[in-house]
Amino acid sequence: MRKAKRERLEQKGWRVGTTDEFLDLTPEESAYIELKLRLSTGLKKRRQRRKVTQVQLAELIKSSQSRVAKMESGDPSVSMDLLIRSLLALGASDRDLARVIAPTR
Repeated sequence: MRKAKRERLEQKGWRVGTTDEFLDLTPEESAYIELKLRLSTGLKKRRQRRKVTQVQLAELIKSSQSRVAKMESGDPSVSMDLLIRSLLALGASDRDLARVIAPTR
């Protein structure tokens, strides 16, 4: 957020903070959520690069297209296990998984 906008909001009585502060997340909870989001994003990118549809991926992992959509959107009901198994089903290697999981610097 731009500094000027932040100052205007604070002058009007708004508190500006992070998502972690708003949700009162511990550092561990925040890291877990970030990891799941990186896996979700990585899954979608890998599926698209391989030119696989959500329906095709669903068939590969014996699931439904709607479940794949939830996986790619970061739905909290999706397990990390399913995200990782789906990446592996798309041919991800251990090194590929490490690249997805490792935070960008």
